[in-house]
Amino acid sequence: MDTVTEWELAAHIASAGGIGIIHRYLSNNKRLWHAYTAINATENPDNIGLAVSAAECIELSFIQTIVDNGIKWICIDTANGHGQACIDAVKSVKSKFPSLKVMAGNVSTAHGYTVLSMAGADAVRVGIGGGATCTTRIVSGHGVPTLQSILDCSYAKELNKLNTLIVADGGIKTTGDIVKSFAAGADMVMLGSMLAGTSESPGEVVDGQKTFRGMASASAQTEWRGSVSVEEGITTKIPFKGSVTTVIDKIRNGLGSGCSYSGVNKLSELAESALYNIVSPLSVGESKPHALN
Repeated sequence: MDTVTEWELAAHIASAGGIGIIHRYLSNNKRLWHAYTAINATENPDNIGLAVSAAECIELSFIQTIVDNGIKWICIDTANGHGQACIDAVKSVKSKFPSLKVMAGNVSTAHGYTVLSMAGADAVRVGIGGGATCTTRIVSGHGVPTLQSILDCSYAKELNKLNTLIVADGGIKTTGDIVKSFAAGADMVMLGSMLAGTSESPGEVVDGQKTFRGMASASAQTEWRGSVSVEEGITTKIPFKGSVTTVIDKIRNGLGSGCSYSGVNKLSELAESALYNIVSPLSVGESKPHALN
């Protein structure tokens, strides 16, 4: 997202052990510049990736440039990863560059995950319509609750003995949501709103806030292609949070607490030990601090 990850935030994510993905709403040269700058700013250069379109994966010239410059990850960024365009894009890239790590998506069903996995994807982004600035479910009527999507894809992964990583993407607001994503079977999580509004995210601080928008919002579409097709996102303001290092530390501490309560030492063990319960809205209310009221 262009209000979340460019070189500075990508470098901090990589330094913390995650994968920083430069968004694709830039020219090829600017994307490469952001990637190079991020790589030079971190000791984990293999953890910097570039988002690309499905069309670029079919045409392949830009992908060749990415590979030639030592970038290890690409993220094929499409609204519907279960569509033929994304499936063909994965096959095209992996047939020409088998060692390049490919993250594809988004999908919301076990079938979609399995199809992209069989096409050769190394990781699949799971979640449609759950993002903080996304209106896809309202506009199109499509989407599955993200937690359910993760559970379904995790089951398909185990049943079919697949190695493709599951990336939980959308609807993650707290460290508890991250813990629950891993417990449901996710291997990774993709964060937008939790990392937005930091010193290292793009944009200026105005009146204590920074702009945060979905890439299917009217403002984003107008800026990067000059017109609006279907508006499936919003533009909003988010409070300034200070350094992303503080946010990442809180995430790390929350994950540690989640593992402790589950009696495990590794995030990968959460899915083996977790027990889910169906709860009522009253239980959700009980989970929040009461003294504020």
